[in-house]
Amino acid sequence: MATQPLPTLKTARRPRFFMRWYYWLLLAVAAAYGLAFAMHWDDRGVLWVLERFESPAERQESIWLPDYRAVIDAKPLPGMEKDEASDLAYDPQTKTLFSVMGKNPFLVELTLQGDVLRKMPLVGWSNPEAVTVMGNGLLAIVDEREHVLTIVKVDADTRELNIANFPKYDLGPSKDQNKAFESVVWDARNQQMLLGEERPPALFTWKSNDGQTLAGDKQKLANDELDIRNLSALAIDPRTRHTLVLSADSHLLLELDEKGEQVSFMTLLGGFNGLKKTIPRAEGVTMDDAGTLYMVSEPNLFYRFEKQH
Repeated sequence: MATQPLPTLKTARRPRFFMRWYYWLLLAVAAAYGLAFAMHWDDRGVLWVLERFESPAERQESIWLPDYRAVIDAKPLPGMEKDEASDLAYDPQTKTLFSVMGKNPFLVELTLQGDVLRKMPLVGWSNPEAVTVMGNGLLAIVDEREHVLTIVKVDADTRELNIANFPKYDLGPSKDQNKAFESVVWDARNQQMLLGEERPPALFTWKSNDGQTLAGDKQKLANDELDIRNLSALAIDPRTRHTLVLSADSHLLLELDEKGEQVSFMTLLGGFNGLKKTIPRAEGVTMDDAGTLYMVSEPNLFYRFEKQH
């Protein structure tokens, strides 16, 4: 009597079924890892765990970025779609903001609501990527392509700035000449510039003797807390003296204390901190004396964040 082949066929198909299931599982795991890497969830995961160890008192004494929410979200800066907003700085004397445009070099003054007050062409600059307010009308502008920091004077009548009219400081070579010094902030308490190299991320200081000029040469800081893929901008909170470190590639804003240790962070992805959409490429950050946070992103987007108590 002939035997039926069905049991043999079922046994043969089962390994092939499990092989296919295993194959698709591996693909799913690989895709999930790739997505996590692309969205920088690895960066945020570590920082989120570190935040859990901060005490209520430590949070109260810090900026504490998780409490911030966007109140102005991706407001376009009119007529600057092709100019590439590159940095942002708050002036406590004028109660306004200054931003530099990197592609078509000019300095723009903004209200705290992101409205344009005036545009000032930057004659002689190639690629201005960073700006900071020093006080008494002095601003420092970093040209990433030329590796130069220039201290300029701006008053209510300024309509144009020519680099030939102001003192310049050579920032020297970088490991990656195309990813050089892209951030600067004036540290008024310590009378020094804090400079940031984009990639690999690194911090430097440059002392001043009079608050108007720089003396000696820049000094590299030892810092193992820069868990970011690039360094886009820097700011100092005038209340806590903590430093804000912005990374466009990691979609992160970090808070460092005065020892350079991480305190808190804010993700720049859509759906978090009141953002409807991910900030495309955050290139500038600053904070006013009331603790309000401001950012600019390429190509020409303005953001304002306020702390929700």
